[in-house]
Amino acid sequence: MSMKIRLARGGSKKRPHYSVVATDSRNPRDGRFLEKLGTYDPMLPKDHEGRVKMDLDRVKHWLGLGAQPTDRVARMLEAAGVLAKKVRSNPKSAIPGKTMAERAKKRAERDAAVAAAE
Repeated sequence: MSMKIRLARGGSKKRPHYSVVATDSRNPRDGRFLEKLGTYDPMLPKDHEGRVKMDLDRVKHWLGLGAQPTDRVARMLEAAGVLAKKVRSNPKSAIPGKTMAERAKKRAERDAAVAAAE
């Protein structure tokens, strides 16, 4: 059985509230889970202590049993000091798309023409 530690969405429309749960990966996102491990409220400020609450002992227990955290939960656990920081690299994120590259080229040509006119 493939275990996951992931977020289950609750709350109303445009007012999300998440539960951190341990579940079988085949279950639906908001479906059956084995244990509720904590909560996450994205509506609170980032520095608010109530934004992420987790029972770290139970999280460590599930990680010891082989449960794999999702990316978002892994970031929360890294911030809490449970998991080691993972190096993430997205080298294409800094490369502009076609439209922005064309605009930058036109801007450079315009700036060169203005500099030559002076």
